[in-house]
Amino acid sequence: MAFIKNNPVIAYFTLTFAISWGAILVLIALNGMPTTIAEANAQLPIAIVAMLGGPLVSGLLLIGLVDGRAGYRDLLSRLFKWRVGLKWYAIALLTAPAVMLPVQYFLTLFSPAYQFGFLGPNGSALLVMAIMSGLVVGICEEIGWFGFAIPKMRLRFTPLKTGLIVGVLWGAWHIMANDIWAIQTYTGDLNPILYALLAGFSYLIGSLPPFRVLMVWVYERTGSLLIMIIMHFSLTACSISFASQTASGWQVFIYGFSIAAAMWLLAGVAVWAKKL
Repeated sequence: MAFIKNNPVIAYFTLTFAISWGAILVLIALNGMPTTIAEANAQLPIAIVAMLGGPLVSGLLLIGLVDGRAGYRDLLSRLFKWRVGLKWYAIALLTAPAVMLPVQYFLTLFSPAYQFGFLGPNGSALLVMAIMSGLVVGICEEIGWFGFAIPKMRLRFTPLKTGLIVGVLWGAWHIMANDIWAIQTYTGDLNPILYALLAGFSYLIGSLPPFRVLMVWVYERTGSLLIMIIMHFSLTACSISFASQTASGWQVFIYGFSIAAAMWLLAGVAVWAKKL
């Protein structure tokens, strides 16, 4: 208990990674790794639930251990803080699609492999899954990230540094499910080891760190956990519904790094404008 109270952020990330990565390893042991996009989509809800146990359980547990009842009251007050102005709802909902949609549309001009997933033959089902996944992911993850870890880190770091640190760790957290678990799904003609290394690198420096920086920027101006859940929902829903159902190998990385470049540019503009 003394270590946890003196090092709450370290305790949070250690427990989060242990729960989430451990759950995915159990899923792999039980079902193996998906080998096609169809198999991956079929197992995706289970994989999402397995991963979400980390930030959700860690956040709720450590709030109780470190801050007690006052911590839970504070969590609820931020969760139901909805009077923040319509522009923040618009920013939360539209940041992800405003970045992703034009970039992906531009890529479709060069190859049909980048066609929006929701325009495919199973588009309706994909949209439903994207919306449901976005709601669950947004709530469960942000109970941990903004519910506990980020407010603690802001006691020591600037908003920009907090966003960058959490963004990199957030990306690393995704590697087990989005890279290792699904490695046989999108490799295409690439060597699996090369694909795994590139995918891991993309999560560490790709679109997630700058998006988390932007989330911290919004949170600093609203103090609303509800807005953070909406912003996360938008990113997840767009990522699932926009994702090509045919891209593989280098196409996956061209798409991912193109989105990342646009997201870093937007975060850079916010920094340049001295908003962070």
